[in-house]
Amino acid sequence: MKNVLIAVDMQNDFIDMSLGTPEAQQIIDRVVREIEDPAYDTVIATMDTHPENYMETFEGRHLPVEHCIKGTEGWQINPAVKKALDARGAVIIEKPTFGSEELCALMKSEKPECITLIGLCTDICVLSNAIMIRAALPDTVIRTVAPACAATTPQKHEAALAVMASCQIDIIEE
Repeated sequence: MKNVLIAVDMQNDFIDMSLGTPEAQQIIDRVVREIEDPAYDTVIATMDTHPENYMETFEGRHLPVEHCIKGTEGWQINPAVKKALDARGAVIIEKPTFGSEELCALMKSEKPECITLIGLCTDICVLSNAIMIRAALPDTVIRTVAPACAATTPQKHEAALAVMASCQIDIIEE
C-alpha cells in the first residue's frame, strides 16, 4: 500500500437526499475520476453508518436530521461512485461517527507513502479523518483534492481546507 485514495462518505443522503447539497452533486464526476486513476495503488471508501435510533445518540441530538441509517437508500453509496469503487476492488469501512479509528489503524499498519482524501463533507468527515490520520502518521504525505470534496456550505469547505493546510495536509486545487 504505497499510494492510497480514501473516498469519504459518498452516500446518497449527503449528495441528494436528507443532507444533500448542489455542491455535493457537482463533485461526483471528479470523485469517479479520482477513484479510476491508476496512480492510486489502493482505494478505500468510508460509509457513515448509523442505527435506527440515531436521533437518540449524541450526534443525533446535535445534528437532528436522520441520515445514513444502515440499510436505507440514503445510506447507499452513489451508484456512479459505487461502480467505480467496485471496479477498483475498494475496501469499504463503515464508521459510526465523523472519524474512523478503523481507518486510522489500517493506515498505521499499512504505512502508505501518500494518502489522498476526497468526498463529503469537507468540514466534518473529510476533515476529521484527515486530522486523525495526520496524528497517527505524522511523517506521511497527506493530501486533500479540493475539487473532489464538498462541505455543508461553500464557506465551510474553504474553512476546512484552511484548517487542513494549517495541519500540513496538502491541498490539491486542480
